[in-house]
Amino acid sequence: MGLGFLPSLLFLALFFRSLASQQPNTDGSYVRDFLEGMGGPAPALSEPGGALPPVCSWEWATCDADGENVVALAATGLGLSGNIPENTLGKLIKLQDLDLSRNSITGISSDFWGLGSSLRSLNFSRNRLNGSLPNNVGNFGKLESLDLSHNDLSGEIPTTIGSLSGLRFLNLRGNMFEGRIPGGLLGCRSLVTLDISSNRLIGGFPDGFGAGFRNLTSLDLSGNMISGRLLNFSGLESMGYLNLSGNQIQGSVMGVFQGPLQLIDLSSNQLQGHISQVTSNSSFNWSGLVYLDLSRNHLSGEFFPNLNEAHSLKHLDLAGNRFSPQKFPSIAYLTSLEYLNLSGTGLTGKIPAEISRLVSLTTLDLSRNRLTGSIPQLSTRDLGVIDLSVNNLTGEIPLPLLQRLPSMQRFNFSYNNLTLCAARFSPETYRAAFFGSQNDCPIAANPDLLPKTKKTHGGLKLVLAIALSAFFLLVGLVCLALGCRRRTRLWAVKQLSYKEEQTISGPFSFQTDSTTWVADVKVATSVPVVIFEKPLLNFTFADLLAATSHFDRGTLLAEGRFGPVYRGFLPGGIHVAVKVLVLGSTCTDLEAAREFERLGRIKHPNLVPLTGYCLAGEQRIAIYEYMENGNLQNLLHDLPLGIQATEDWSNDTWEEDNDGVQSITSEGQTTWRFRHKIALGTARALAYLHHGCFPQIVHRDVKASSIYIDSAFEPRLSDFGLSKVVGGSLEEEITRGSAGYTPPEFSEAENYSATPKSDVYGFGVVLFELVTGKKPLGDEYPGEKDANLVSWVRGLVKKNESSSAIDPKILETGSERQMEEALRIGYLCTAELPSKRPSMQQVVGLLKDVEPIADQ
Repeated sequence: MGLGFLPSLLFLALFFRSLASQQPNTDGSYVRDFLEGMGGPAPALSEPGGALPPVCSWEWATCDADGENVVALAATGLGLSGNIPENTLGKLIKLQDLDLSRNSITGISSDFWGLGSSLRSLNFSRNRLNGSLPNNVGNFGKLESLDLSHNDLSGEIPTTIGSLSGLRFLNLRGNMFEGRIPGGLLGCRSLVTLDISSNRLIGGFPDGFGAGFRNLTSLDLSGNMISGRLLNFSGLESMGYLNLSGNQIQGSVMGVFQGPLQLIDLSSNQLQGHISQVTSNSSFNWSGLVYLDLSRNHLSGEFFPNLNEAHSLKHLDLAGNRFSPQKFPSIAYLTSLEYLNLSGTGLTGKIPAEISRLVSLTTLDLSRNRLTGSIPQLSTRDLGVIDLSVNNLTGEIPLPLLQRLPSMQRFNFSYNNLTLCAARFSPETYRAAFFGSQNDCPIAANPDLLPKTKKTHGGLKLVLAIALSAFFLLVGLVCLALGCRRRTRLWAVKQLSYKEEQTISGPFSFQTDSTTWVADVKVATSVPVVIFEKPLLNFTFADLLAATSHFDRGTLLAEGRFGPVYRGFLPGGIHVAVKVLVLGSTCTDLEAAREFERLGRIKHPNLVPLTGYCLAGEQRIAIYEYMENGNLQNLLHDLPLGIQATEDWSNDTWEEDNDGVQSITSEGQTTWRFRHKIALGTARALAYLHHGCFPQIVHRDVKASSIYIDSAFEPRLSDFGLSKVVGGSLEEEITRGSAGYTPPEFSEAENYSATPKSDVYGFGVVLFELVTGKKPLGDEYPGEKDANLVSWVRGLVKKNESSSAIDPKILETGSERQMEEALRIGYLCTAELPSKRPSMQQVVGLLKDVEPIADQ
C-alpha cells in the first residue's frame, strides 16, 4: 500500500472516531450507523484535523427546534447500497421527511415500518428495491407523499395502501407490479398525482375509479396492459394531465373530454368510435388544451369540427387511425402548434395555404394520405422534421423550404410527383427522401434560382444570355439523351420485359453464395404477388423476377437464418426487400396467406413493415419495405452508414458535401444521442409486439442484425412473426436464438420455449453493444479471459465500474451518467432468472428517463 493512502485512512479514522464520540442511542448515532452500514460518504470536517460537527449541522440532516431529533434526512445520490440496517433509520422516531433517492438500496429493515406515526414524505425512487411491497406500507397513516418509482418491486400493489387517506402524491412508475389496479386505492381520496406507469397491470378499472378522486390533477397509467372500457372521467373535475397510452383500452373517447384537461395521451390503445361526437360535449375547455395524442387507435369518422378552438394546442397527433376520407382540417387559429402528425388519416385535396400561419411548427408529418396540388409556403423558422411522403403532391418544393432542408433533422418527400429543379443533394439523399420525384427539369430554368451576376455592359449581357441559353439547351438535350440511354441500358440489364416474361416457364432455380433454392412455378405470370397497400395492381412472380434480375447475386443483400434477401424495384418504383423462406413451410398455402395477412396488419414506427407476399410453389416469399441504411450489426461493427466498402471509409466526421447537405458518417453513429435513439425505438417495437398485439408476438431472435435503420435513421425491428409461416425444424432452431444473444435458460433445458423474457434478454445484449461498441462474442474484454459481453459488463456493473465499459468513440460529454444507467438497464434485462427481467414496457420507461438532454 502506497503512502498516498495515508491521508484517506487518517480521514476515515477521524470520521469514525468522531461519530463514535456521539452518545449511543441518539439520532446522531443512528444516522452514523446507517451511513457506515451502507457505505455512505462522510460529512465535511468543521476544520482541518478537527472533529465532525453534530449531526444536526450536517448538510443531509435537519433537526427539530431543540436540536436533538432528526426530522428530515436527504441522502440522495450518495452511493448507498445494500439493505438498510436494523436499529438505524427505524429509530428516528420524529423523522418526517426521508429522501434516499438515486442510490442502490435493495431492502428495508423490519423496524423501518415503525415510523408510521411521524413520516409524511418518503422517497425511495431510483434504487434497487426488489420483491413485493409489504402490507406494512399501510402503517404510514400520516404519509402525504410516497415515491417508489424506478425500482424492481413486483407482485400486486397491496390493498392496504388505501388506508393512506392523507396521501397526495403516489408514484410507483417503472416497477414490475402485476395484477389489477387495486380497488383499495380508492381509499386515497386526497390524491392529487397518481403515477403507476410502466408496470404490468392488467384488467379494467375498478368500480368507482373515476368518481373516487375528486382532487386528482394528474393521472399516468401508461405502459401497462390495462384493458376493458375507457372510463368516463366526468367526476375528475380538476384533472389536467391524463396519460393512458400504451395499453389495450377499448371504447369511446367521449367521456375523456371533460373539464380543464391540458394533456390527453390515449395513443396506442384500441379505442373506437367517431371522435366528431365529442363536439356535443360543451363542458370541455378546448382553449386550455395543450397536448392531444390519439394516434394508433381504431378511431373513425371525421376530425373534431371545433379543433380550431384549441388556441393553446402545441402537440397534435392523430396518426394511424381509421378516419374517413376528408379534407384538411381547419387549423388557421392553432398558431401555438409545434408538433402536427396527421399521417395516414385519409386526408384528401390540397394542403391549405393557412398552414403558413403555424410559425412555431417544429414537426410536420402528413405522409400516407391522398393530398394533391402543390406544397404551400411553410414557416421554416423552427421546422426540424417534415414528412410529406406517399401522397399525390405536384410542382416544386417552395424555395425557402428547400433551402432549409440541409439543416433539418429529418425530411421525406418520396412517392409524390414533385419536380426538383432547384435541388442539389447527394444520390443517397435523393433515394432516401425524394424517391419517385422527377429530377429532370425544363430547359428554361427559373432565373430566380440561378446565381446572380454583377451588372455588365448591355451588349455583353445579350451575348452572354444567348450563349447561356444555347449552352443550357445543348446540355439539356445531351443529358436527356444520356439519361434515356442509361435508363434503357439499366432496364435491359436489370429488368425483363413483360413480353419476354410471358415466354419464360419454370420451375426456376436460383444460386446464392451458400445454397440453391427452387421456385416450383411453371408460368411466372400465373403466380400472384399480393401488395397490401396496392390491392388493385396485378403483380405476379414475373414482376419479382424482373425486380431482382432473376434473383441475381448482384441484388443479394444478405443470407439470414430464414433464407436470402434481395433488393428490387417493383413496377411503380416500389423499393422492396424480398426475403425468400428457403426451407418452405409445414403449413398450407391458405394458412401461410392468412398469417402473412395478419403480419401485414401489424404497423408500428419501429417495425419493418411487411408490404406483401408471394406463394411460389413450396417457397414462401415475404416482401418488406426496403431499409436504406442497413442493419445495426453492420453499423456498429463493420462500416459507417452508407459506406459499401472499406476503401470508401476515409473520414470519420459529420461532413458537408459541396452542396451544403449534411451527411451521416461514422461519428454520427457513435454519438450517445444516436445510439440511445436506436435503443429506445427497438424497445418500443418489442413492447408493441409483446403488449400491443393479440395474440402476443414473441420475436425469438432479437439481435443487432435484426434491427435495421431506415432512411430517416430510425430503428426498425425485422423478422417478427415468421416462425409460424416457416414452421417445422427451422422454427425450433429460431427459438434457440443466435449465439451471444441466447438466454441462459435455453442451455439449461432442452425444450425451453421462447417467451417475452427471452426477447428481453436479447435486447439487453443489444443495449450492451450500443453502449460498449463491442460484439457479444469474440471481442476483447479488458481484464477478462474466456468471457463474453454479458458476463464482462455484468461484472463491471456489480463492482460499480460500469463507466470503464463505455465505448470511447461515444463523443458527447456530460452523458456518462446516462450511459451508466443504460448499462444498468441492460443488467436488469440480462438477469439469469427470467422472472427478474423487466417487461419491455418497463424498459421503454427506463430508457426514456436516460434520454440525452436536447442542448447537450
